[in-house]
Amino acid sequence: MARLEEISVEELEETMLEIDNYREVQRLIAAIIYKRGPSVPMLAEWLDKREATIYEWFNRLEDQPIRDAIQDEQRPGRPSKLTDEEHEQFETALRESPEGVGYDAPAWTPKLARQYLLDEFDADYTLRHTRRKMKDAGLSWQTPRPQPPTADEEEREEFRKDLKKTDSNDS
Repeated sequence: MARLEEISVEELEETMLEIDNYREVQRLIAAIIYKRGPSVPMLAEWLDKREATIYEWFNRLEDQPIRDAIQDEQRPGRPSKLTDEEHEQFETALRESPEGVGYDAPAWTPKLARQYLLDEFDADYTLRHTRRKMKDAGLSWQTPRPQPPTADEEEREEFRKDLKKTDSNDS
């Protein structure tokens, strides 16, 4: 057992008691189990990980302090198209009527919010991402369901009552 010789099981266990991140705990558990005998191929099979991944965890444990070695590396991703201030302005606009920012519409729709982002901030988002931004801002939307103009109001009310009576778990 040439790996992890400088680290004791007690150190690993103490660190594990102080953290609550699943991935970090998993890495510590792998090291503890390894220190007690099983091979890396066995660990990889038990944890459903590649052997190379487990070796990488152990290399990091040998090269860095335990706390640093078990953490994920930062992955910043793509920079946002909006600054924090612009994002706040967008959320503020969504909390108001679209008419308040110059649109002739009774309520915000994803398409309208997307157009606002493009007009106001020159930020072109997909419709899906615009929906996500609306959800993050605490907004929800409903898709209108057209009703035929010939529908009888009494029949609709009867249908609603019958719908409530039926249990959806029967099928």
